[in-house]
Amino acid sequence: MTDTYESTYVEGDPYGGASPEDEGRVFTVGGGDWEDLVESVDPLESERIVVNMGPQHPSTHGVLRLVLELEGESVMQTRVVIGYLHTGIEKNMEFRNWTQAVTFITRCDYLSPLYNEATYCLGVERLLGIEDQIPERVNVLRVLVLELQRISSHLVWLGTGGMELGALTPMLFSFRERERILKIFEMITGLRMNHAYIRPGGVAQDIPPGAVDAIREFIPEMYRRVDEYEDLLSANPIWIARTQGVGYLDTESCMQLGVTGPLLRASGLAWDLRKEMPVMGYDTYDFDVVTETDADCYARYKVRINEMRESLRIVEQALDRLRPGPVMVADKKIAWPAQLALGSDGLGNSLDHIRTIMGTSMEALIHHFKLVTEGFRVPAGQAYVPLEGPRGELGAHVVSDGGTRPYRVHLRDPGFVNLQATPALTEGGMISDVVASVASIDPVMGGVDR
Repeated sequence: MTDTYESTYVEGDPYGGASPEDEGRVFTVGGGDWEDLVESVDPLESERIVVNMGPQHPSTHGVLRLVLELEGESVMQTRVVIGYLHTGIEKNMEFRNWTQAVTFITRCDYLSPLYNEATYCLGVERLLGIEDQIPERVNVLRVLVLELQRISSHLVWLGTGGMELGALTPMLFSFRERERILKIFEMITGLRMNHAYIRPGGVAQDIPPGAVDAIREFIPEMYRRVDEYEDLLSANPIWIARTQGVGYLDTESCMQLGVTGPLLRASGLAWDLRKEMPVMGYDTYDFDVVTETDADCYARYKVRINEMRESLRIVEQALDRLRPGPVMVADKKIAWPAQLALGSDGLGNSLDHIRTIMGTSMEALIHHFKLVTEGFRVPAGQAYVPLEGPRGELGAHVVSDGGTRPYRVHLRDPGFVNLQATPALTEGGMISDVVASVASIDPVMGGVDR
């Protein structure tokens, strides 16, 4: 961190767990005891008060709790308290087979569930040694839905962040466009969110008739809508006053804190895993890494706006690359048998597909039963395949003991890491700027707490 945020060791300081040997302040990420925190600050003696912002607060992007020490309206100390949305997703994955676990991990970052699925499945495929066997159509479909998801996630950030700063129109407009994307996802995957569409070895089903036309119709309209957002905000004096020069975080501070994604690129560093560590053929797509240099909330807004345009470019190229082909790896010991249809009992295998399996042979029925209930075995080892998610580096550390279930899965969620920057963004500023700074981080608490 920069000198601005360094402080000397103070014995008994409830906010820092630093020792005399440490450099700067060490922030303890924990709830602590509210009574102890309040009693440690005498408002009469120090002219400071301790206030609670969250976890039930409209401007914390979920159940995030900030404990702020204020002197007047200036923020002197910030503590970030997380864990209110812990769901035990990673532990639950240890009790399901490798394919069933996708249903859990998709629910972590609920604004970009397909990215959760993709990083996990790429790790499983690396352990299986089948990365080179993934059909080209699978990679194109994955890139297609992921970039649509990036736009959808940025639209939620724009709408909620704008609303928190008093701009209500972008909220209405951005959610209107997001609804179009969710309908496309429902057409492709059967669900608007938490899709379980990307699976080890491929995807759950091929893109249905009409989906390509719906996406091609959406692209030019979305280009116009992004221009419309900029017309509303980029020169708006209130928006500029609330974001320019607010929440400054330079490249050096980002590197020290492990911050990635739009926050890092808004500080001037063109770091994007789609270029630096490409998977799924991203190195063959033509797109630019968007950067800004002002390192404030306004720069992060500009980065995300222009990233939506770059994602549209990638989606156009992916549509042009769609060629007939399989959507699952050829190895029948791994390929989950699925020909999905919408029946009276919900989305599942079509009745014709089930009749085919049951009518082929007893051996085929036994194989199907064992693959669905027990699952395939993954060689012992560990893998980590990071992706450039909407919020930064998203990666699943996947560990196998050679069995049919994950031994351990741990998600490196960018929101969790980026929240470490909250004190650096907010301390020394006004309490009203805390809202803008937290919004510019774009945390999703489902991914943070898991």
